[in-house]
Parts: sequence; structure tokens; C-alpha cells
Amino acid sequence: MAEVIGVRFKEVGKIYYFDPVNTKLNAGDKVIVETARGIECGVVALANKDVPEEEIVFPLKPLIRVATENDLNHIAENKRREKEAFGICEKKIAEHGLEMNLVDVEYTFDNNKILFYFTADGRVDFRALVKDLASVFRTRIELRQIGVRDEAKMLGGLGVCGRPFCCHSFMGDFQPVSIKMAKEQGLSLSPVKISGTCGRLMCCLKYEQEAYTDLLKRTPKVGAIVKTPEGKGIVVENNLISGILKVKLDSAPEGIAPAAFKVREVKLLKDGYIRMNKKEIEDLKHLEE
Repeated sequence: MAEVIGVRFKEVGKIYYFDPVNTKLNAGDKVIVETARGIECGVVALANKDVPEEEIVFPLKPLIRVATENDLNHIAENKRREKEAFGICEKKIAEHGLEMNLVDVEYTFDNNKILFYFTADGRVDFRALVKDLASVFRTRIELRQIGVRDEAKMLGGLGVCGRPFCCHSFMGDFQPVSIKMAKEQGLSLSPVKISGTCGRLMCCLKYEQEAYTDLLKRTPKVGAIVKTPEGKGIVVENNLISGILKVKLDSAPEGIAPAAFKVREVKLLKDGYIRMNKKEIEDLKHLEE
């Protein structure tokens, strides 16, 4: 076991372990640490704790110091400079006629580098832009192309549910989301219904999937043959949340509406399966990217 602290550098970013060097810290404390890209200021997300050594990526970098008032003033000054740099970069992008959308600008704590985050439909030759920016700011410049999910995480906003984006408010890392999940959850495969503001599949499909997977194990699927209190029939509709099945009974005359039963009232004789239309899935594949 080794004692560590967990530090975040983004409001809802990944947590990295550091050696506290015998310093007791609380969640929310601001600290100065050395990272792969230089000296950075982060926020303690996990106070001192012991973790198994196999969970640690060695060498474990040590805490440099708890952030001082001067450090906090320096960070505030960097934030001000980032806004100025954003405006300058937008003008330079226009001057170079580049098809790219600037999303965010970030100064490293030690001011050795400025990172410009942007989105674009394809690859962009920004070599001339980098040289131009370097001549203005007199420091290292890095342009980093990000995806639309990362853009939404950085900028934030309100989702179709009316709440702040999950990725911006509490999700540390993106998880893979698939069309198959939407199908298994009984959702309409209309892009408008299953995609978020970023234009990709809604992240909430992922963290609800475990519950739906469990319900699918216990709920006969559409096409299943079941035995009901009124006789044998085939499931034509199911509601995983309410646990209600609509069953077309073998004994029912043609044109009679399916009968409704609760899952616990029927016995499964032969299960159905979720039909996946290959063309439909292929047409929606871009939503998974």
C-alpha cells in the first residue's frame, strides 16, 4: 500500500495520484504538482488515502507545495490572458482562412506553453498559424484538435432533459456508447431522440444500460412464446420499466387486441430476440464516433 492524494486539473477531469510527502490535505485544497507537461496547479479531489501499489502508475510524482496566495493570483492572471489569447487566435485563424472552430485556450501554470483547443471537420494544416502565434506570444504553442464530445465537456450547457451536461457536471471520462444500447432500451432510433447536443449518442445510455441489461434477462422479448393464465401466446410488445407484456393469444379471434400481463404472471416457453436492422445501424454509426 502507498499513501496518495488524488488531484484534478479540470473541473470534471480525470483524477491523478501524487505523493503527499507527509502533508495532510483535504478535498478542495489547491496544490502545486509536477506533471508530464510541467508544473501545474490542481485541486485535491481525494484526500490522503492508502491504495494498492498495482493501482499506481510509477514513478509517483511528489507534491511540491500547497498553493499560496501568489500562486492563486498567478492563476487568475493566466485566466485573464487566456481570454485575450482566444480573441487573438480567432483573428489569426480568419486571416489564414482555416476551416476550424476555436473552443478553448489554456496557459500552463509555468507559462511555458499555450494550448489552443479546436474542432474541425477534417485535418487542418495549421503550421503557418502556429508560427504566427509563436511570434505573437513568444512561447511554445500547441494546437490540439478535439472531438465534439470534448467540446461539449469543455463548454457545458443544458441537455434535452433540462439539466447540465453529464460530461460537464460529473463524468470524469467518456464511456463507449452504442446504437445497440438504444435498441435494447426500447428507444426510437431517430437521431433527434437518441443524440445529445453534441450530435453524438447521449451519454446517459451508458450508465442506464446495466439496469436495462438486468431487466432484459427477466423480461420476455418481443417474439417470445409464453404461457399466460389465459393460454399460450406470443409477445408483441414489452415495457421493461413497468414489467407489462402485451401478448397475442393463440386462442384469441383475429382482430382482437393483445392481452396485457405482468411479467410474473407468464411463463417463458421460448424467448425472442432483439432485431437489429443492419442498414439502420450502419446509417446511425456516425452517432457513436
